[in-house]
Amino acid sequence: MATTTENKNLPNFFLSVRLKYVKLGYHYLISNAFYMFLVPLLVVVITHLSTLTVDDFIKLQENLKLSFVTTILCSVAFVFTSTIYLMSRPRKVYMVDFACYKPEPARLCTKEYFMDIVQRAGTFTEESIAFKKKILERSGFGQMTYGPEGLMQIPHRRSMSDARKETETVIVGAIDELLAKTGVKPRDIGILVVNSSLFNPTPSLSAMIVNRYKLRGNILSYNLGGMGCSAGLISIDLAKHLLQVHPNSYALVVSTENITFNWYEGNERSMLVTNCLFRVGGAAILLSNRSSDRRRSKYQLVHTIRTHKGADDNCYNCVMQKEDEDNRSIGVSLSKDLMNVAGDALKTNITTLGPLVLPMSEQLLFFATLVAKKIFKMKIKPYIPDFKLAFEHFCIHAGGRAVLDELEKNLELSEWHMEPSRMTLNRFGNTSSSSLWYELAYSEAKGRIRKGDRTWQIAFGSGFKCNSAVWRALRTINPAKEKNPWIEEIDNFPVHVPKIATIAV
Repeated sequence: MATTTENKNLPNFFLSVRLKYVKLGYHYLISNAFYMFLVPLLVVVITHLSTLTVDDFIKLQENLKLSFVTTILCSVAFVFTSTIYLMSRPRKVYMVDFACYKPEPARLCTKEYFMDIVQRAGTFTEESIAFKKKILERSGFGQMTYGPEGLMQIPHRRSMSDARKETETVIVGAIDELLAKTGVKPRDIGILVVNSSLFNPTPSLSAMIVNRYKLRGNILSYNLGGMGCSAGLISIDLAKHLLQVHPNSYALVVSTENITFNWYEGNERSMLVTNCLFRVGGAAILLSNRSSDRRRSKYQLVHTIRTHKGADDNCYNCVMQKEDEDNRSIGVSLSKDLMNVAGDALKTNITTLGPLVLPMSEQLLFFATLVAKKIFKMKIKPYIPDFKLAFEHFCIHAGGRAVLDELEKNLELSEWHMEPSRMTLNRFGNTSSSSLWYELAYSEAKGRIRKGDRTWQIAFGSGFKCNSAVWRALRTINPAKEKNPWIEEIDNFPVHVPKIATIAV
């Protein structure tokens, strides 16, 4: 009896397999419908032409003969139209290469060492310490993340000079490696975009880079602040638009965040989470619109999609930097509605992105479900498109384990697809806007990137924002020829990182 009862609860595997192959067949049918129609048409045309005689071809030539003037006018119209098209079409943007900063071993911060620092800081209650320990245990972090020098000492060194030193070390480390990899001279760079959400000193970080590398005086320099973990893709989007109007240019994008100056010393629970999750990291990316750079570039930027939900008060307030209730310390407060807000922003973003990247088969299924639900009022679940048909690789911002779990479930991704994000969270922690580049570096180090592969980068940020970037690989990446923060230790990953439910704050 027990066996019979258990069998009733098992899924119908044969039905599942049949549905899988039915959907696969449907996808190939729709995707290749044009070719399936074209081949029979060509057969009919060729068959008909084979029945024509020489006289028939002579008559056809006389009927189609154009006057000299008509030919000239048609040629001029064609040349004019082609010129207008070539001048107005968007310039292609290439990613020549990128580099991720890897701190020195002395900055390694184990979970035990982090908790020891928290306890010895003397500003947290026993309840806050217990909560931080709980957050850290469920964070998805491993034992090899990196902490800032100033916070790894008691008493903490949190001065402006300490914060500036930390940020300069990260930025310069990433840029130096990038320039060495690409061979580009600093004075060849015409566009500079830097993003750091919380740490924005004067002079700006972009000015610091100009001074350090003696960049040219007419450089287009931008410094983005207060835009959260999604600012890295906003920087890419801004650089893309600038490259559309400035031909023959290089754009340098730098993404980082500072922890030293933004450590919360109070005991308000909603502000304690950020202390536990953020770690040291940064990335530098070199973009080009030069056609001559295509052969040596790694990727071509295909799409950037930006979604901003800031008009809604709930979305705007869900991540907020402010004083705590005692007005003693400034921190970043995370609302309990954060996951719902992120889900809504994600839905809006992928609704915009879907028609640009999904095959027609998935778009038809989504449209049919939408019509059935909205027009015919049928009680059916909205169809979630299979983005695995549009992308080979996924780089999802490693903000925390709960976010990754939810996206894996909602987008129906496999553990293989989530591996770069989970391993980045485990090895480097949440490095804010630069985490996407550690994830792409992981995929390269594993030898996964093949010519033609499409990669989807997606990140969330305060405001509230959800941004996406789509890249297509221009060549197969050989990890043996790459300088990469993962290369020396890639054989030690992946490690098993169990899933866990959302942490309540």
